[in-house]
Formats: sequence, C-alpha cells, structure tokens
Amino acid sequence: MNRFVFWGLWLGFVLYAFILAPPDRPDTADLILRLSTGAWDGINPAVVALFNAMGLWPMVYAAVALGESHGQPRRAWPFVVGSFAVGAFALLPYLALRTPNSGFSGPLSRLLRLLESRWLGAMLAAGAIALAIFALTQGDWPDFWQQWQTSRFIHVMTLDFCALWLLFPTLLEDDMARRGLKTPGVIAAVLALPLVGACLYLALRPALVDHPAAGEVGVG
Repeated sequence: MNRFVFWGLWLGFVLYAFILAPPDRPDTADLILRLSTGAWDGINPAVVALFNAMGLWPMVYAAVALGESHGQPRRAWPFVVGSFAVGAFALLPYLALRTPNSGFSGPLSRLLRLLESRWLGAMLAAGAIALAIFALTQGDWPDFWQQWQTSRFIHVMTLDFCALWLLFPTLLEDDMARRGLKTPGVIAAVLALPLVGACLYLALRPALVDHPAAGEVGVG
C-alpha cells in the first residue's frame, strides 16, 4: 500500500478522534483507572474484553514487525512500544515509513527468539479466545452500542481495534514470505477471526532461519 495512504489514514484517524468522535464523558479517567487496575465490578464485560484485547495487539505486531526491522529505514521498536499506549496511532507512521521486506538476514536476538516462540503465540491465542468468549457470552451489547455513541474513549478504542485488525495483513504478507509460507487462504483466515486469527498464526507459523553473525556461532 502506498505510504501516502498510510499517512492519510493516520491523519484522518487523528482528526476524527479529536474532532468528530463523541465527546469525553466525565467518568472516562476513572473508567480507565478501573480497567487498568482490574477493578471491573459494574463495567460492561464487552468493554473489559476490548480494553484487554488492545493490550494483546501490540504483542502481535511486535512479533511480526521486529523480525523485519533489520531491513527497514526506521527501527520498528519505538513504534511498537508506543502502540502499547496509543495503538494504531503509533503503528500507522511505521507502516508509512517501512519498505516491503520479505527477507531476514540478521541473527535471532534473545528478544526475537522470545517473540518467535510457539508458546508465546499459544498464550496470546488462548488469551484472545478467552476474551472473545467472555465478551460474546457476558457482554451487554445494547449498553456497549450506547457507550460507543456517547463516549470518545470507547468509540476510539473500538475503531483502534478495527484498524489494527484490518491493517495486520500489511505486515503478514511479508512475514509469510520470510518463512517460505505459501499456504493459500492464510490471510483470509486471519482476517476472519479478529485478533484470534492473528494470534493463532503466531502459534502455528514456521520458524525464521537464524543467521548468526561472524563470531557468534554457537552463542545462545
């Protein structure tokens, strides 16, 4: 996708969030504090699930973006770190600045080995599935719809989730190519299951081939 499209999406997202989205509610700061500290009594489970899902997406993006960072004009890690706080607002600039990169020539650092591990993907998938079941079975969806219309925080967080879900194939295609994965339908399957599909991909994808730097062969 053309980088100007990503910059346009980022600018449009920022303008929409601060100008066109519903106004903040007086209880927004208290709601964020309660969500962050686990004081969830009285909060719609659908909101609880969405908030926690927004903590999983940055881990998913880290697991694909940091693997391609060696060949990029900008390192991915500052954008990934920023996404833990502001989601797609931080990741869209990275998508605009990156170049397509379907190869991997660097050594696997300890961090990359962690992000490559199947158990991490499995844990993320288990968490995503649990959140989806929790939201679908316990969530008050008429109340969520009402909050989406009246709360900037809920409104923008929902759109942020959708943006991270729909933008993920931008990195997924190159990640598949780096691993020689040519199975048809993977991208469609990932998109069919928001967040869950991306986490399952991390758990099931083939491993990257390590290329130790000179003098580092045999070093863990």
